[in-house]
Amino acid sequence: MKQETKRLYYENPYQLEFEAVVVERITIEEKPALVLDQTCFYPESGGQPDDKGVINGINVLRVLEGDEKIIHVLEKDISSDRVKGKVDWQRRFDHMQQHSGQHILSQSFYELFKAETLSFHLGESVSTVEIDLRKADDEEVERVERRTNEIIFEDREIKTYFVPEERIENIPLRKPPQKKGEIRVVEVSGFDYSACGGTHVRRAGEIGLIKILGWERIRNNLRFEFVCGRRAVEDYAQKNKMMRQLSSRFTVPEKEILASVEKTFLDLKSQRKRIRKLEEEVVRYEAQDFVRQAKEKIIRKLFQDKTAEQMKFLALNIIRQGDFIVLFGLKEEKRAHLVFARSENINIDLRELLPLVSPLIRGKGGGQPSLVEIASESAENLEAALEKADEHLRKKSN
Repeated sequence: MKQETKRLYYENPYQLEFEAVVVERITIEEKPALVLDQTCFYPESGGQPDDKGVINGINVLRVLEGDEKIIHVLEKDISSDRVKGKVDWQRRFDHMQQHSGQHILSQSFYELFKAETLSFHLGESVSTVEIDLRKADDEEVERVERRTNEIIFEDREIKTYFVPEERIENIPLRKPPQKKGEIRVVEVSGFDYSACGGTHVRRAGEIGLIKILGWERIRNNLRFEFVCGRRAVEDYAQKNKMMRQLSSRFTVPEKEILASVEKTFLDLKSQRKRIRKLEEEVVRYEAQDFVRQAKEKIIRKLFQDKTAEQMKFLALNIIRQGDFIVLFGLKEEKRAHLVFARSENINIDLRELLPLVSPLIRGKGGGQPSLVEIASESAENLEAALEKADEHLRKKSN
């Protein structure tokens, strides 16, 4: 029977240093790994990332769980049978803040809206909870955030204990446990009871603060992004710096920034409309020049100073002024775009050009008999593609 790893973080998540005996040596993804008789290192589990740190001065790359044992994947091998480990406190405490904050946040959603937490992920910069809610507005989310911080500011005790399976029904768990046997309960005094194996702070006040950053729909539910503790402080500092910069740029007090941004946006939108009208007028004059200079019905041109939309608008203006076939190409640094257009009086299906031209530029396209567009991520062979289309149309006309 293989020996189980004693989880010292269950007894004291604030313990960072420990001594242990190596009970097994294995290899994980070509890296040496150790199984110890006891450890302070928390393995990746339950939405919470693993701890980092060192064992005998060697970096611990990953901490994994399997068959009641904890596996420590190392940067390089350790020959000693007795080792000393040390957990990275900054990462550990950050995870304790985030995970403890999640319990209070999840219970706040349930208390206010009877909405259960379906999943939890503790990320490197932000954490997320998926909540069984179809929709939520700003006011409702603010209520949840306010209630969560009320519990934190009350500095309620957070304690952990094990309960036998036959007695677990006496504990008002937020959701039924997924495991059988003895259940580890994390209790936020008088507020939340959860079956959980993660690391947590002793008192809610150590969480510091929780801030919901945003939310989005996922699988007919809502997924909320949030930060706790030091992450919330850093997020506030970053946003406060941004507000000061915006206040300086717009030369208005911070409380007037939103109004200034909205006014600037409306002005920009109005200017863009005017610019678009002027550009369209310029294109109409440009189309007239093409028509005046045209010596035959096929007009071919390769551009480098237009957008695909401008090129298409120019082609359509040309074919409205006479019986022409327009073969336009746009060459950009790493992309290409082709527009083929014909007047209504010319009885040619331009879609015939697709299988001839597309392979030359590795492009994809489609359209109608009178208008075809092809786009490519490569600008190579663009002139050859235009030449190929020109040759085909001339042969067809003869």
